[in-house]
Amino acid sequence: MTAWTELDPWMQAALGLVLLGAVAYAARWLAHSVLRRVLGAVRQGVTARWARVLLSATVLKRLAQVVPSLVVQVGLPVVPHLPGTASTIIGNVAVALTVLHLVRALVAVLDALQASHEAEPAETGASLRSIKSYVQLGKLLLMFFGAIVIVAALIDRSPLILLSGLGAMSAVLMLVFKDTILSFVAGVQLASNDLLRVGDWIEMPQVGADGDVIDIALHTVKVQNWDKTITTIPTWRLMSESYRNWRGMSQAGGRRIKRALRIDSASVRFLTPDELQALSRVALLAPYLNEKLSDVQRTNAQRQSELGERASEPANQRRLTNLGTFRAYVQAYVAAHPGIHPGMTQMVRTLEPTSEGVPLEVYCFTATTAWVKYEAIQGDVFDHLIAILPAFGLRVYQSPSGHDLRSAVGAGALVPMA
Repeated sequence: MTAWTELDPWMQAALGLVLLGAVAYAARWLAHSVLRRVLGAVRQGVTARWARVLLSATVLKRLAQVVPSLVVQVGLPVVPHLPGTASTIIGNVAVALTVLHLVRALVAVLDALQASHEAEPAETGASLRSIKSYVQLGKLLLMFFGAIVIVAALIDRSPLILLSGLGAMSAVLMLVFKDTILSFVAGVQLASNDLLRVGDWIEMPQVGADGDVIDIALHTVKVQNWDKTITTIPTWRLMSESYRNWRGMSQAGGRRIKRALRIDSASVRFLTPDELQALSRVALLAPYLNEKLSDVQRTNAQRQSELGERASEPANQRRLTNLGTFRAYVQAYVAAHPGIHPGMTQMVRTLEPTSEGVPLEVYCFTATTAWVKYEAIQGDVFDHLIAILPAFGLRVYQSPSGHDLRSAVGAGALVPMA
């Protein structure tokens, strides 16, 4: 003790600071060991989500880093002969470090909360609703207020003074954080109204997005397109502009087929008795033809009694057309197809004739939403319909090509002008 008192005051102060630093870092090592072993073991035995978040390894490690600065603040008055200016500076730095590590610990809590949320089973649906935007906003606020407190501690002023100064800069802050504010409000609306989830297939042509949502953050939403490229969309644009979300289709279990065959109008005509007899052997058409032929015979018999000899005129008789019969066949074929959803709308209709023929539209839903299977079912349906058209005396409309014109000239169908 005598030797210590015989040292110069500046030497005592220096040795005291070195000793205080050693004690601080020894306390840090001890705190980290205790937190990691004791609370880490407790974490393994708890099932509560909030407990596992608070006791995560990163949170405990960053909490242990708070201890050295606390020890310095407590032990600083004990250091002998330390000048007041040096004591103030070191104390302010220690306070700033304490705030910094506390902010980092709270940021680690938010990261652990997000990781826990994303690890939830997909069956619960919780992991599909991203909280990343809330977490990022929380980090931004923590860092903002933490920075104010740290600066206030370093300059030895009250944080309220800095906050009052920032009030005068509110217009500048609004301009700087305009996108952040818009994105946060949009993120809250998207989450609260369940408009967007991770895994949703969205289509937004104005930004070139057509694929699955893989990430929802505070400022951006990432979409992986079908060609495996990534499109980044500002979050606020999803509320200010329109986009298509295909989640409803996926949840319904059926994907719509809405495609038309363009029938050559010149091939539409009445069916002859021989053709009716041949078509009646088609299993899918037999019920329809039996019912229709009975109605036709009944109607024609009634007109015979009303019109007499005039009933033999074709215009006064009721007859079946090849297009109407083909439409009935398509309806029966779609209803019997194993790849078509039986519980959703099934319709075959004739649209308004155009210069490209008579559109016969097939409207139904497949029993799967998988893209590859959907295209296979749709292709199977229309392959069959195109191939069966000649059996009804119908043709698909096709614009003449150069090959058609050359063939016609070669056959002498076109006669050159003199």
